[in-house]
Parts: sequence; C-alpha cells; structure tokens
Amino acid sequence: MGKIVYTNVWPVFHHFHPEMISPSIQMVTEVPAVLNRALLAGELDLSPVSSFAYGTGSDSLKLLPGLSVSSDGPVNSILVFSRKPFKETVNGVIALTNTSATSVNLLKIIVEKAFGGKPTYWNSEPTLDQMMEKSDAALLIGDHAIRASWTDHGYYVTDLGQVWKEWTGLGMTFAVWAVQEDFAERNAELLGEIVAAFQDSKRRSLQDLRPLSQQACAEIGGTEAYWMNYFRTLRHDLSDRQQEGLALYYKYAYEMGLLNKPVDMRIWNDTKLMRVK
Repeated sequence: MGKIVYTNVWPVFHHFHPEMISPSIQMVTEVPAVLNRALLAGELDLSPVSSFAYGTGSDSLKLLPGLSVSSDGPVNSILVFSRKPFKETVNGVIALTNTSATSVNLLKIIVEKAFGGKPTYWNSEPTLDQMMEKSDAALLIGDHAIRASWTDHGYYVTDLGQVWKEWTGLGMTFAVWAVQEDFAERNAELLGEIVAAFQDSKRRSLQDLRPLSQQACAEIGGTEAYWMNYFRTLRHDLSDRQQEGLALYYKYAYEMGLLNKPVDMRIWNDTKLMRVK
C-alpha cells in the first residue's frame, strides 16, 4: 500500500493503523510520481496516486469510494511562482516539478486551453531558486509549494485550484485512491475493511484538526492557524460534484493528447458487504 509523503493526505492516514487490519500490509511512503509508477507497474496493490495516473491506468484500476485530495477553489499547495502576473508568462519558459503528474497537466490545460499560451516547459527537481534561474514561472506542489509560499522571494503566486474553479466553476481533484482491479476481486473483504478504516480516520481527523496542525508545525514549520485553515480547505471525499470536475479534467487532457484514451471512472464497491452493512 502506498502513502503520499505530503501533508495533504494526513487526514485520511492519521488514524489509520494498517497493522490492526492485517499484519501483511506493507506501507510505502513516497512522492506521488514514485507511487504513480509503482501502481501502474503493478508493484503496489493500492495507493493514493495522482488523478492523472489513474486516468493513464484506468483500464486495470478502480477508485476507492469517498477518498481523494480535492479542493473547491484554492488548494494552497498547487502553486505557480512567476516574475510577472501568471497570464503574462503563458508564452514564456515554465519549470515543472518532477514530483507529480496531475498538477503538471492541469497547468498545461490551463495555460494552453484557458489562456491560449504556447510556453516552453522543462522538468526540474522541486527547488524554486534553481527552477527560476532560467524560467519565467515555476510549478511546485505539496509541502514544497507550501514552504516556498512562506518565503519573501518577490514572485507572484498563483493557486491553480483557484484558477480552475474560476474557469470551470468546478472543484479539482488532485489525487485519488486507486486499487488494482484483480486485487480488489480477490480481496473484497479486506478491501472493505481498509476503506472503512480510511473513512473512519478521515471522520476522526476532521472532528479535531489540532493534532494534525501541531504535527505539521513541528515537522514543516508555520503556525497552527495556517495549518488549521489548510486542512479545513482541503476536501477528501469523492462526491458527484468532484467527479464532474475530474471528468472535465480528463476530457481536456484527452483532447490535448495528454491522455491517449478517454477515461471511464470506475468506483469499487462490494455489493455483498454493502448488503451486510
């Protein structure tokens, strides 16, 4: 089982104890790009991954119900840093973080489809100073973006969650929980327990965000007020409205040739378990 290293998944994992479900669960904690490759290669049975990665492998993967990393406006951790206002950089040089896929392709969709830009892209390690040495703008995500947003660097900062909301009127789903379809078929009961444990962790985390905020202060910095607002702003469910926003993202990605096929979002459920509940 994969676990994204960033704070944006903490509410789902904070009260999740895999050893209480099955001693055979092995956790792999990495940045999304590494988990994306591992799940698509069949090296992970289930994991939170970039939404784009699910789109790439949707023929053999299913979504776990009610789990995501989403926003309905600003997300505060998918940020573009630019020397000029963002709209004035869409024909320039843009550095892309190498740690995720969803946000990179969201940036391309917004730049090219919403603003009609034709920039030059290059991939980089997520270090803002290095990225901006030869760029007009740079995309950072997760805790790298959060730390950079606290720095007095003089750049314009643009939240892609907010831009997407203003453009489409919909929220954006950046990560989803996906499972190998054959694993789900063989392990329906175990998977049901895992989903229930994730849902319980999410519910308990949202009831009291202070432990997560205090942990983030200790590990990353910032203030408890910042982190309380950050966790409150995020969405971790997968509602019909969020699926609508994600479907539009997949539609645009396919139209632009970023995905080589349309995406059919399939959500796992076990009817036997549902009837018992």
